[in-house]
Amino acid sequence: MDDPAFGGIRVIELAQWVFVPVAGALLADWGADVVRVERPEGDPYRGLATQGIGTDGAGGVNLSIALANRGKRSLALDLRTEPGRRVLDQLLATADVFLTNFRPGALRRLGLDAETLTARYPKLVYARGHGFGARGPGADRPGYDSSAFWAQGGLAHVLTPPGQDVPISQRGAMGDRNGATALAFGIAAALLRRERTGRGSVVDVSLLATAMWTLSSDVLSALAGQTPRAASGAAAYRNPLVGPYRTKDGRHIQLVFLEPDRYWADFCRLVGRDDLVTDPRFADLAARAANREACVATIAAIFADRTFAEWKDLLAGIDAPWAPVQAVEELLTDPQVLANDYLGEVRLGEAGADAGASYRLPSGPVQIDERPPELRRAPEHGEHTESVLLELGYTWEQIGELAEAGVIP
Repeated sequence: MDDPAFGGIRVIELAQWVFVPVAGALLADWGADVVRVERPEGDPYRGLATQGIGTDGAGGVNLSIALANRGKRSLALDLRTEPGRRVLDQLLATADVFLTNFRPGALRRLGLDAETLTARYPKLVYARGHGFGARGPGADRPGYDSSAFWAQGGLAHVLTPPGQDVPISQRGAMGDRNGATALAFGIAAALLRRERTGRGSVVDVSLLATAMWTLSSDVLSALAGQTPRAASGAAAYRNPLVGPYRTKDGRHIQLVFLEPDRYWADFCRLVGRDDLVTDPRFADLAARAANREACVATIAAIFADRTFAEWKDLLAGIDAPWAPVQAVEELLTDPQVLANDYLGEVRLGEAGADAGASYRLPSGPVQIDERPPELRRAPEHGEHTESVLLELGYTWEQIGELAEAGVIP
């Protein structure tokens, strides 16, 4: 893309796993030079293979690592050594953003806490992702999205159906990627503020706060004295025209008629049940609420008469909000996904063994000028160590000395 949004912005990323690295990847998508600082043994996430998405058949690419680190450069560096810290200090002197998810105690020991760096570099945007927030008794606790976001953040509780003894399991990195989007937004806001004022900022996003924002409707209910929980059966259909209905072949269609009186007559005529338009039990919102169980049962019987494909064809003829309940694998061929480039292609190389090889990744929810970002591959561990050091003015002899001392691999 010509003139990318973050072109000319340098981000020094000292982070691991998913949450904060994904924020760096989003910035790299839109042109930032993100230098990822990894310890010599590499991010532990590189060795994690779960849900069948570790190193796979896509040319041996670890798609989880690719999604979290696309478009970056990787510098392998031992920050426990004085020369390693000196290299990082030289990098920070060139940085617009410092991005980290190291815990406060570790950052203080390294001299990389917010107070120290913002005093040294007043224009620096210091961005940090936490499990549980920057203050309070949990500030230094380790946190993953399944603990801080899913468990403590309330999602596991509110989404587990009544009567189920064990909370439902979270999908992989749900909180991480949502929190990363918020963190990237915070960094963009801080960079805009710096453009106007000349001052840097400290940006904080936690997985716990991300959970509360995701559950804002339920938090509002709790503030009003209610007890939010998942519902099942007819109780889940407060409005009979909002909810999933089972088709003849065991699939589901989600109706979202939030203005039911506007759509009820057209829906009844579409499905060949004109008699329901004048049925006093279902005449309006109040009547349908008073006869909710009967209304839900009637609609359920109607949906049971047609297959999933038949319903999709039929409902295409009504200007009302509905959607098929799709499996994730169906997204890969969904016409809307394809038309809007929600899946991007990453090419591995132009020549050699990787020539023509590619793999696909979700491109992210943001597009600019109706275009998604151009996705670039993730770096191998330490792939750019030498080139970054050369940019900082190191000679080949000095680079060799760092390697001999174990500061770099």
